[in-house]
Amino acid sequence: MSELQPTRRAALVTGGGRGIGRAVCLALAAAGFDVAVNYAASAAAAEQTAADCRALGVQAVALQADVTDPAACQALVDTAAKTFGRLDVLVNNAGVTADKLILRMQEEDFDKVISANLKGAFFCCKAACKLMMRQRYGRIVNISSVVGLHGNAGQSNYAASKAGLIGLTKSLAKEFAARGVTVNAVAPGFIETDMTAAMPEAAKQAALASVPAGHTGAPEDVAAAVAFLAGESAAYITGQVLCVDGGMGM
Repeated sequence: MSELQPTRRAALVTGGGRGIGRAVCLALAAAGFDVAVNYAASAAAAEQTAADCRALGVQAVALQADVTDPAACQALVDTAAKTFGRLDVLVNNAGVTADKLILRMQEEDFDKVISANLKGAFFCCKAACKLMMRQRYGRIVNISSVVGLHGNAGQSNYAASKAGLIGLTKSLAKEFAARGVTVNAVAPGFIETDMTAAMPEAAKQAALASVPAGHTGAPEDVAAAVAFLAGESAAYITGQVLCVDGGMGM
């Protein structure tokens, strides 16, 4: 893969092929960022997202990596930086669910979610921060969840992983603020994705009833928040959690 001249800033989005990740990739591309679209298994979706980003006039590539593997995360960050000549933005979006009430939840259910959602972000942050600190510039945005702030029955593993992301965000924000690197989190509420589409209708209606806005959000709503935090307008914002939830968490 040939290196490209760093004519603009560059971003890496984990889990960027579908849903919120895809919307984030497109929002960053529309803002002028070159984009590395990470995926674990959905190569076709990631390649399509990359193509759609290129159609917006930027450079974009699809990069495979399992974020639960620290060596793969290091290679992912290194490849993205080499491809674009630099890496300015990291969006930790990759995640999984394994919902069960705790009495039925197995250790592997808990470990699977923590490994992908929390440890994966840790591995990617650790790799990216080395580059960003040397640049004295960087933006890290972690995709948490309203569940990480308020909990949800049947999602103790997911809630723990997303709450952990908030703690990681705030800690890294304090570590890197003096080096020009901001670290923030976005906490989506009930957003229209493949994951929510698969929910039983009764569960959807129950979730919707808790949203003061009266309707679900779109991936683009979350992406707009991420693009803001990744941009120059948010240069003095760090260690914050921006909820995109239609008031669900009030």
